[in-house]
Amino acid sequence: MTRRQIRGLGAAVLVSAFLTACSSEDAEGPGPQASTTTGSAPAAAFGEPETFADGLDAPWSIAFHGETPLVSERDSARILELDAGGNSREVGVIAGVSPGGEGGLLGIAVHQDYLYVYFTANGENRIERFEISGAPGELALGQAETILDGLASANYHNGGRIAFGPDGMLYATVGDAGSRDRAQGLDSMSGKILRMTPDGDVPQDNPFSGSRVYSYGHRNSQGIAWAEDGTMYASEFGQDTWDELNKIEGGGNYGWPEVEGIAGEDGFIDPLQQWSPDDASPSGIVIHDGTIYIANLRGERLRAVPLTDSETADEQFVDTYGRLRDVAIAPDGSLWILTNNTDGRGDPNPGDDRIIRVPLR
Repeated sequence: MTRRQIRGLGAAVLVSAFLTACSSEDAEGPGPQASTTTGSAPAAAFGEPETFADGLDAPWSIAFHGETPLVSERDSARILELDAGGNSREVGVIAGVSPGGEGGLLGIAVHQDYLYVYFTANGENRIERFEISGAPGELALGQAETILDGLASANYHNGGRIAFGPDGMLYATVGDAGSRDRAQGLDSMSGKILRMTPDGDVPQDNPFSGSRVYSYGHRNSQGIAWAEDGTMYASEFGQDTWDELNKIEGGGNYGWPEVEGIAGEDGFIDPLQQWSPDDASPSGIVIHDGTIYIANLRGERLRAVPLTDSETADEQFVDTYGRLRDVAIAPDGSLWILTNNTDGRGDPNPGDDRIIRVPLR
């Protein structure tokens, strides 16, 4: 197990670096060195990691139907269920998925015996749901029901993470789809975190009347999670300077494209932490027992941020499993890490992609 401890930015420290502009979620190339000061973030109490499942094809998201794990595959558009031994079975193939670039079958969530899916279709991103029937090992999906369509799509910056909050509402991260100015426009759903009812309607208590927009000024958020007190957090891909961890407030403006990272400018909410894309490219996140766990693609590491000291982080599994796309807490309380080395950008090892199961002590 590779482990390093870092401290996030607390005070502004100037750095200069040659920047290479990029338009993909975690493009290759030189980037800035994150300015940090060393600290002593508490190490996560991890047990011995083990491979729970392997042979997955460009997986993107993990969700649980009861105790049964479900996994989405971006390019094949398959939904898989896993048994107790990690063996996979195809539950269904989502019709209409158009994979390309970073698009395809992306985030999934389970709510009241329905599977919700976020995917790239022909010229748009959309959210659909399917009734789940059958017993574990024999699960099946019902007819597709559109929850929301018409979301802008592109080869890059599709967002794609969906999750149900503690308020029972469905939240979705929507990227700027390459049109950066849309992130500041409240008349567009691009570059936003959306909040809607399970049927896709606009909740009456949303921050902007008649709108699903919950927060804006996002470039490409791909992770959302809630602490026990209901506070919402999100991870976000920056352009070529800073990736971010944000504390999300309803109606908040997170700055893109006017600012990137910690700017200290009125009208914009600064991130809790920022990192060089070389060390991050954060995707899925989960919160458990007072710690935010963040899966990182280009950074090839799991980052653990304690809520009691959110400017610090502990890094685990650095350069151990390759690109990490998602992280989840299983019903047995273990931490599951989803690798993403077969998506065309990674360097897959035999057996990739896989789910790594880590006991939490």
